[in-house]
Amino acid sequence: MVPTKERNVSAVFVQYKNQGILFDCGEGTQRQMNIAGIKRTSVTKVFLSHWHGDHVGGLIGLLQTLGNEEANPRLEIYGPTGTKQRMENLLKTCQFELSVDIIVKELKPVKKEICCETEDFFVECAQMEHKVSCIGYTLVEKDKRKINMDYLKKQGVPEGPHLRTLQEGKQITWKRKKIAVEKATFVQKGKKIAYVIDTIPCTNAVLLAQDADVLICESTFASALKEKADEYKHMTAKDAALLAQQANAKKLILTHFSQRYKTTHEIEEDAKTYFPEVVCAYDFMKIKV
Repeated sequence: MVPTKERNVSAVFVQYKNQGILFDCGEGTQRQMNIAGIKRTSVTKVFLSHWHGDHVGGLIGLLQTLGNEEANPRLEIYGPTGTKQRMENLLKTCQFELSVDIIVKELKPVKKEICCETEDFFVECAQMEHKVSCIGYTLVEKDKRKINMDYLKKQGVPEGPHLRTLQEGKQITWKRKKIAVEKATFVQKGKKIAYVIDTIPCTNAVLLAQDADVLICESTFASALKEKADEYKHMTAKDAALLAQQANAKKLILTHFSQRYKTTHEIEEDAKTYFPEVVCAYDFMKIKV
C-alpha cells in the first residue's frame, strides 16, 4: 500500500504479442519496469482500478517517458467515472510537451462487461466495493481453432493455405473428399487473468475471477485483522482464498499487503488454510500463463 525497502506499490504488467498491458501504475512503476528488463515504451494500454495515489502515482512520469522516447505514441487509459477529469488535472501538474496520443475511456459497468477488445483478447470490467469507485478487470484470451495434422495426414490432406478455411470453422473438400471441421480441428481454450484489487468480497469479484487461470487479488490483512479490513473495505487472506475457491480459480496470487507485515508468511499460511494453490507476490515476480 506504501513503498517499503522491499516492496513497491501496485502495478502488474502483462505482455501479449505486441501489446503491453498495465494494470495500475503506482509510484515508481517505470523504474521497476527498467529493473525488470521491460521496455517502458512497450505500454499500449493502462487499466486503472481507482484513483488512490498508490495505484496512479506513476502515471505522469510514464507519460513523459513515452513522449520522449517514441514518435507520436498512442496510449489507451481505462478507469472509473471521473478518469477523464483527473487525467486533465494530472497533466497540469507538470510542465512538459505532451506528444502522446492519449485515449481515455471511462467505465461505468452495471454488471460484468467487455470494455476493450482486440483480435486476440478482450478485457472485462466490473465495479468493486471500496471507499471510492473501483474497477476490477479480467484479461481473456480468445479461444483458437487449431489444425489436427495427425487426422489430416491420415486423410491425405497436406499442409497449405487451404487449411485456413478449416481454421475459420468451415468445411473443405480435398480430392472430392469432404473434410469435417469437427475432426480436422480442435479448439484451444484461451487463458484468463483476473485482477481484483481494493475491495471487500462481492458478487462482481466472483464473476470476474470465475475459472481464471490466474487470480491476482488483494490481501491487505491477515484474518486476525478482519475488522480493520472491513473498516477500510479491503480483503483478508481468508477472503481472497475463499473468493478463489468459490470462483474455481486455478492459481491465486496475493498482493497489496499492509506495510505492517515485515514478511508475507502469515498471510500466505492464512490463505493456504482455505485454498492450497496460493503464493504471495514479490517485486519483479514473473509468471507465464
